[in-house]
Amino acid sequence: MMSEQALILVDFQNDYFAEGKWPLKNMEQSAANAAKVLQQARKISDFIVHIRHENPAGDDTPFFAPGTEGAEIHASVAPLSDEPVITKNQINAFLDTNLRELLDAKDIKKLTVMGSMSHMCIDAIVRAASDFGYAVTVIEDTCSSHDMEFGGRTVAAEDAHAAFMFALGFGYAEVKKTDDYLNRCA
Repeated sequence: MMSEQALILVDFQNDYFAEGKWPLKNMEQSAANAAKVLQQARKISDFIVHIRHENPAGDDTPFFAPGTEGAEIHASVAPLSDEPVITKNQINAFLDTNLRELLDAKDIKKLTVMGSMSHMCIDAIVRAASDFGYAVTVIEDTCSSHDMEFGGRTVAAEDAHAAFMFALGFGYAEVKKTDDYLNRCA
């Protein structure tokens, strides 16, 4: 019997790591956690989809420029040859991609989402997936953010992450830590 579960890895791309053009806080630890979940998903034959972002080409592209090393998926969670990779140009991975069709063709009912940025692409995919009727789990310690400015205030990456995980957990998804998620599968 095929699993109704899919693991979605969002934007684990080189530019988000320490040597990249847009490094996020704790990205290395987030990827290490994601690698553990990915290993287990492969072992239990969950459907696995990798999402990668490319910004439109141009001199003002701050990161994820097409054809660059920074836009490639990080080696720590690299896809296997039979795992689909979807390239997106929007924040929401469902928008202008075949993600929904791919999931529906496999009769997927439950999504587990990991990746970055907590306050952008993770927020967007989780809310959209919930609206489409999927049961969603977010593994929060596989997600990362960065410090940002708003209204003359600096918002620490950890605070942005916590606020978005709270909001997603309040109405859109079950939010878990890696170890808790892995223990439910053991």
